[in-house]
Amino acid sequence: RVKFHDPESGELVDDGLVLFFPRPDSYTGEDVAEFHVHGSRAVVAALLELLGRRPGLRLAEPGEFTRRAFENGKLDLTEAEAVADLVEAETAAQRRQALRQLDGALGRLYEAWRERLMRALARLEAEIDFPEEGLPPDLWAAIRGEVEALGAEIEAHLADARGERLRDGVSVAILGPPNAGKSSLMNALARRDIAITSAIAGTTRDVIEARLDLGGYPVVLADTAGLRDSADTIEQEGVRRALARAEAADLRLVILDATRPSFETKHEDFANLIDENALVILNKIDLAPEAAMPDALRLSVATGEGMSELLARLTEEVAKRVDTSGAPLITRARHREALKQCAEALARFQEARLAELAAEDLRQAARALGRIAGRTDVEDMLDLIFREFCIGK
Repeated sequence: RVKFHDPESGELVDDGLVLFFPRPDSYTGEDVAEFHVHGSRAVVAALLELLGRRPGLRLAEPGEFTRRAFENGKLDLTEAEAVADLVEAETAAQRRQALRQLDGALGRLYEAWRERLMRALARLEAEIDFPEEGLPPDLWAAIRGEVEALGAEIEAHLADARGERLRDGVSVAILGPPNAGKSSLMNALARRDIAITSAIAGTTRDVIEARLDLGGYPVVLADTAGLRDSADTIEQEGVRRALARAEAADLRLVILDATRPSFETKHEDFANLIDENALVILNKIDLAPEAAMPDALRLSVATGEGMSELLARLTEEVAKRVDTSGAPLITRARHREALKQCAEALARFQEARLAELAAEDLRQAARALGRIAGRTDVEDMLDLIFREFCIGK
């Protein structure tokens, strides 16, 4: 515990703590001193001003501490990115995923794949450099089999979008006819007034978004324009955007009016959106208690009847789409792009007829995997990655 004074005037600035972390056991792997002070703007501003007078001291660049940790071998790039994800985490599921990646699960998976490629490459290089050694005649077939199996694992990993959904939020679109209660449901799920509600049909013309924490999972909820035929060009554009958003959504909430059971669900564009990724909701059951529809959730947004059942079902469906069990998940576009390059190189390998060309394909595949964790060719991407960090992290 120390008192912080202005070295020139002797004025007391604050009363706090100083901690020293000797290398190599600090976060960055370097000698690090931490000042723990009261967090008022006045105290922080005064200490920064005093430190700024000291020769050789400057403010840290965005992400500089984590970049130094990477450069000193304390973290690989996937772990460094996990630090940024942990800082930005808004839900429990995002926090758990970031901690799992920070623990090195994703980096270990990619490094294991890279080591398998390097072993296959070493065997192929032996065939090229020492043909007189009499290597097994079935070596080519064995290497191709190993690479094919690895390629299948990488393709399956690429096909899994759960990681990006978890990082960015599961996209849920609310759609249905005008005045079915879409905006009211949006406000009820968000627990605040986001969308304007009115008895006038066609109030919502554009897509309105809200980010939710639903049972610990991130959700991007979108209210859309009512689906109907209209001569109004603005409303037509709203309907077009609604259909496009619904088509791209991970999950659709199709809300119908229980007082109008004969709504034209035969509309082709609308009917095509009711599938395994859709939950059909029959709203306003307080006004039509006898109304029912097969496989539809009964709801009254006005009275709250059926809301707990809808929330439970919605949480269950969202959880299915971001289940983090099993192998680590792809969380960033940079990882996906490198994995695609790796998969493309492995596909070329299977078509190669010359051992020299096949070996080059394996080298390119290994380099692509190495770039994810920062094992090779990383200088060009460092500024891009660490630029996302907050100042001083």
